[in-house]
Amino acid sequence: MRQIVLDTETTGLEAASHYVIEIGCVELVNRRLTGRNYHQYIRPEREVGDSINIHGISDEFLQSKPHFSEVMGDFLAYLDGADELVIHNASFDIGFLNRELVRNQARLTDMRQVYQILDTLAMAKRMHPGQKNNLDALCKRYGINNEHRELHGALLDAEILADVYLMMSGGQTALSLGSAEDGGQQQNAIRRLPSDRKPLKVVRANAEELAAHQQCLDLIDKKSAGACLWKD
Repeated sequence: MRQIVLDTETTGLEAASHYVIEIGCVELVNRRLTGRNYHQYIRPEREVGDSINIHGISDEFLQSKPHFSEVMGDFLAYLDGADELVIHNASFDIGFLNRELVRNQARLTDMRQVYQILDTLAMAKRMHPGQKNNLDALCKRYGINNEHRELHGALLDAEILADVYLMMSGGQTALSLGSAEDGGQQQNAIRRLPSDRKPLKVVRANAEELAAHQQCLDLIDKKSAGACLWKD
């Protein structure tokens, strides 16, 4: 299972009139970080404007960077073979990338036609309805340190999102009861389960145990006047 955790930075919010200026990708293979990442700054066809307050990337810095057309081939080659793209608020990033592909007359014009997309924002909203589900809020919720994140950055955010995604999809909440540190109060401690752990052993009931279980259900059904919920 090869997953690419992806993030972009842009000159604005509307893909029709704005451009991608940074792409950051982190590779996961079987839920393990490989270190084979992709990172590219891109020179846009307009000034960054007020978006510099979000990402801190200046026009001067981008002047020496390649245009999207110059990096498009390498970017698509990196994604080639990915089973899934993991993106926070995927419609934003995919919308911008699709727009860049169309502008540059790529054969691929809609990444959703080729790649399975997992939107971690939609995933977080299902898991934590009514709560803040931006990247900073999720880091706080899952105990992930993001103190070094003063501004948005595509590669940094992709690295953080990879940790968040792994916790959301495979982490475990351990309940601490009455420890000396918490003064007897319950605390939720997040720990990451190892991605290479062996499958749990399944022990199935034998015929004698199944018969005893059925007898117990029959007794419950009799005592409850036929209201046993566990009988077939």
